[in-house]
Amino acid sequence: MRLRDVRLDDVDAYVRMRCDPVMMAELGGPVPREGIEDKVARDVRTVESGEGWIKIVTPDDSDEAMGQITLWSHTDHGDRITEMGWMVLPEHQGRGVGKWGVRTVLDRAAADGRWGRVNAFPGVDNGPSNGICRSLGFTLLGRFESDFNGHRFVSNHWVIDPS
Repeated sequence: MRLRDVRLDDVDAYVRMRCDPVMMAELGGPVPREGIEDKVARDVRTVESGEGWIKIVTPDDSDEAMGQITLWSHTDHGDRITEMGWMVLPEHQGRGVGKWGVRTVLDRAAADGRWGRVNAFPGVDNGPSNGICRSLGFTLLGRFESDFNGHRFVSNHWVIDPS
């Protein structure tokens, strides 16, 4: 597998990840199809500016999206934090794609040195994503409630220092 930056032609992968009721079940349901091109364009600009890493996981031999790993910093309750999130398309789930992608991005973050501690907030019922956090050495800080896309989201709050 390999990682590449998100590109403007990743609209179909975004639609499959963000507009699918099953993929978005824990995140308040699917987002509308309208606006996906704008979301992809914003993400490409984020990568180009260096403000965040938005990586598409692909097989070694193609550019087909298998999933996405994202790392960015933002302000949360007045504190600056680095957050990581990921999604793996259904046909690639259960094959180590997410774990490989998260581990690879954490390794790159350690080498880069600017991200500090990395937080992850998988839904409390998302066994695979919580398993990735557990197996890669994240520390569980507890439950966390937030608003995501206008919906109440209950997650586990995990943290790791990639260095």
